[in-house]
Amino acid sequence: MRLHVQTLGEGAPPVVMLHGLFLGSLAGWLFTTAPRLARRRRVVLYDLRGHGLSGRPERGYDVETMRRDLEAVRCALDLSAPVDLVGHSYGAVIALREALAAPEAVRRLVLVEAPMPPAQVGELSSFLEQSPEGMLEALPEVERAAMRRGGRRARRRLEALSALVTETTLLSDLAAEPDVDDAALGALRVPTRLVYGAHSSCLPAGERLAGAIPGADLVRLDGGHFLPLEAPRALTGAIAEFLDG
Repeated sequence: MRLHVQTLGEGAPPVVMLHGLFLGSLAGWLFTTAPRLARRRRVVLYDLRGHGLSGRPERGYDVETMRRDLEAVRCALDLSAPVDLVGHSYGAVIALREALAAPEAVRRLVLVEAPMPPAQVGELSSFLEQSPEGMLEALPEVERAAMRRGGRRARRRLEALSALVTETTLLSDLAAEPDVDDAALGALRVPTRLVYGAHSSCLPAGERLAGAIPGADLVRLDGGHFLPLEAPRALTGAIAEFLDG
């Protein structure tokens, strides 16, 4: 399987940014936060398996397998020094698992709208059972508007989403994904910032993480789950401030 990777800028420490599932791709960061971070450092973006221009295997959508994809990207780009990790939604869960598994490899961690437990993403199953047209109408307005502006490209994204749901184990992998217990979170010593939408259904997960991860701070922004689209400027500021601090 091949993973589609793009890099911007130069400088250390490098930052690796992970997007969310379903309609996400590296473009979600490429046109929002990544250029700001790339002024001072190397920024690495990649499409998760099954998304964007990466391969779409039948299996392997559990967090551990996708964490190994992250490590494969780091190895391929010779990112041996500690990196900063930024993840949105399921990408944030992958970033968190990497920090727990290899804390020495992560300098700072930013989790944006991480769903906890990860299987909470499975609440989208009713959305994913709809036709591509129904999926479009069920999206939050900001995402729906972006998809409509995308024309044929947006239509291809919806068709790819439908194939991802019907031709892979993604949904069953999500449903089987275990939570991270508070004891493991309490042992994390990587400086962590949590960014959640004030109107997001995932906000209780952010509050739980803030209470469990030592020293983690929780930033609430005006928006919902799709903060890279809903509040790109505020989100970029919250991320850059923490990574540059």
